[in-house]
Amino acid sequence: MTALRDRYRLVALDLADLDIGDPDQCRSALDRHQPDIVLNCAAYTRVDDAESHFDIAQAVNADAPGIMAQWVDAHRAWLLHVSTDFVFDGGKPPPERYVEDDTPNPLSVYGQTKLAGENAVREQTDRHAILRTAWLYGRNGANFPKTMLRLALTQPDTDIRVVDDQIGSPTWSHRLASQIERVLSVRAQGTFHASSDSACTWYAFACAFLDAMNVPYRVIPCTTADYPTPARRPPNAVLENRALRQAGLDIMPAWQDDMMAFVRIHRDALIEETQETMAVSPDTRKN
Repeated sequence: MTALRDRYRLVALDLADLDIGDPDQCRSALDRHQPDIVLNCAAYTRVDDAESHFDIAQAVNADAPGIMAQWVDAHRAWLLHVSTDFVFDGGKPPPERYVEDDTPNPLSVYGQTKLAGENAVREQTDRHAILRTAWLYGRNGANFPKTMLRLALTQPDTDIRVVDDQIGSPTWSHRLASQIERVLSVRAQGTFHASSDSACTWYAFACAFLDAMNVPYRVIPCTTADYPTPARRPPNAVLENRALRQAGLDIMPAWQDDMMAFVRIHRDALIEETQETMAVSPDTRKN
């Protein structure tokens, strides 16, 4: 969140500090810190696990945003809530994209609870912006590019199957943070799509990333049917940043541009992190 630290005094609360799925903890944290802006980037994002953990997903993705919105309205603060492409069913034929006023129709518990969170925010306050994004990746945490790198380096002689019939817009978390700062700077109100301004399949993204990382790999395309998961994914997850453009706020480039910048900045650190993981023995991992 470097893009925000330059302008705001941030109080970052991770799961170790705050379980937003606990209503009392959520209200207590807001009362204690008295923020002027509440930025909710937290979510239960284990898409497949959510299918069998509805109560947790509902508490974190739906109930907590409603509590935040209620607090914001009562204290004349502002809420920016991050949502997802999963609120749509992905049934639009490519190259059509989803715009902000398209009718949501989530296919999964994750998508359903995220949509419920959006609606809870809208019902509680007008003092909000909702940013839907998609296919996020970044330097920290688990994400698709880092998984591809790990598989390529740890299983060099194994074919890696990657879905080639789902399309979306890979979005760098650093760029999203800058977009969030842009929206907050003018207190833009309403629902906005905020993802990279181009699209690809997971397979194409994997190949482009590993090419840029300059590592050997064996990636082969497969279909969604070849790689079944508990939760259904939207086959077309491409969002149109129409509302941001109309407001003169859109700063999202093509995904290829941001991916190359990500690799230029973080390639050595990503390789080192993966190699350190590879060097850890099973016995050491237990400690």
